[in-house]
Amino acid sequence: MSSDTAGIVQKVWNYCDVLQDDGVSYGDYTQQLTNILFLKMADEQTKPPFKKKPIIPKGYDWESLLSKRGDKLETHYRHILEELGKQDKLLGLIYRKSQNKIQDPAKLERLIKLINEESWYGLPVDVKGEIYEKLLEKNADSSQKGAGQYFTPRALISAMVDVTQPKPLQTIGDPSCGTGGFFLAAHDYIQSSNPNLNPDEKKFLMEKTFQGWDIVPEVTRLCAMNMYLHGIGSIESQVKNEDSLIGDPGNRFDIIMTNPPFGKKSTVTIFSDEGKAEKESMSYERDDFWTTSSNKQLNFIQHIKTLLKVNGKCAVVVPDNVLFEGGAGEIIRKKLLEQCDLHTMLRLPTGIFYAGGVKANVLFFDKKPTREDGKAWTKKLWIYDLRTNMHFTQKEKKLTRADLDDFVKCYNAADVSKRKEDTKDEERRWRSYTYDEIIKRDKTSLDIFWLKDDSLIDLENLPEPDVIAQEISDNLESALESVTELIENLKNK
Repeated sequence: MSSDTAGIVQKVWNYCDVLQDDGVSYGDYTQQLTNILFLKMADEQTKPPFKKKPIIPKGYDWESLLSKRGDKLETHYRHILEELGKQDKLLGLIYRKSQNKIQDPAKLERLIKLINEESWYGLPVDVKGEIYEKLLEKNADSSQKGAGQYFTPRALISAMVDVTQPKPLQTIGDPSCGTGGFFLAAHDYIQSSNPNLNPDEKKFLMEKTFQGWDIVPEVTRLCAMNMYLHGIGSIESQVKNEDSLIGDPGNRFDIIMTNPPFGKKSTVTIFSDEGKAEKESMSYERDDFWTTSSNKQLNFIQHIKTLLKVNGKCAVVVPDNVLFEGGAGEIIRKKLLEQCDLHTMLRLPTGIFYAGGVKANVLFFDKKPTREDGKAWTKKLWIYDLRTNMHFTQKEKKLTRADLDDFVKCYNAADVSKRKEDTKDEERRWRSYTYDEIIKRDKTSLDIFWLKDDSLIDLENLPEPDVIAQEISDNLESALESVTELIENLKNK
């Protein structure tokens, strides 16, 4: 990050410390920044050298905001949010149900002045996008229960995009797009790998390549703004605020890259006659699914299968339960092995996600056409173990792109048919299993590991105390989540 970019990020972010005293959370602050930033940039577009037609209704624009002071400013800002929330397309998506969380007019005025001092739309796209992306990362880093749970480590996203290798004129979908990390990385990859895009390819990349969904309104808003700042899309939004699992949208994609939300069960809140709120497990009855389940992770796997074009590629982050859960889980794993080419799995280390206690993996598979001979498409599953004896934390030892270099090398995206494993190395992290070996495992379990955990056999190889403490904390959080889910299920029954 350049010093100028870092300076703007720090200046804007430092003001959050002032607002926190008034009870404005990191997440709320980022939302307010989004609302005000968009107004400022929309105003800049109407000035030279851009001279674009105004997209904000007269009287609710940036100039109207600058003309107010004190209580009149706070009142007018609330009216702006209400009016823009009624608009359609990108405006409506960004401002729908937005609320002013900065109740002190003096502090609201100070934030507006802070934004007004910079020329945002005039900044280069990469710098402008980098500023907002860093703000999102700071928000995630500062609040594990806020946007953090929707924020996929950018180092992991980069590696997933590098091995998936998106190309010009391909369509890319994300049914759980969060703040848009996969879209931004794929956009950068296509541009850097193809410096001489023709006008049609550039237009397609900007307007038609990406489409995303997310069930959380605030996060969808952040994603739309993030893409806009990176020069992706226009007044037509490419992300939708809706539950993507509800049904088949009809769209088919060349590539799906996604990190669905953690937590096993899909739930819906219902209210009793006494007005008491309760959660019930929710299953999605869909003809295009292999089986019915209330496990939303398994449902996302089935949904992705529907969204992919034939020979389309997928990279999806899933928790460990998807690998070994019986019942619907076993059915889905068998179908995935049969009807798709499940060729690669990356076992992720703990401590890399903002949500605690997460043990996750990345599955890479290609959708295949129906076979008349009834044979499975998957011939061999290659697994890279980045978990055993690997220790990461959110603070002291964050996952970097360099930590994934060996996986990317072993993946050999240029020609996966030429993958090799070093049979002489007993500590190798990369090895393969045939379809016949996997299908014979209990419940067709993909929960496969072969390396020895040094901390279990040699006390001298124990991780540092702070790493152990963090892992204990993560495991306790995960256990508490499981117990809470059990209690809710028992209440429902």
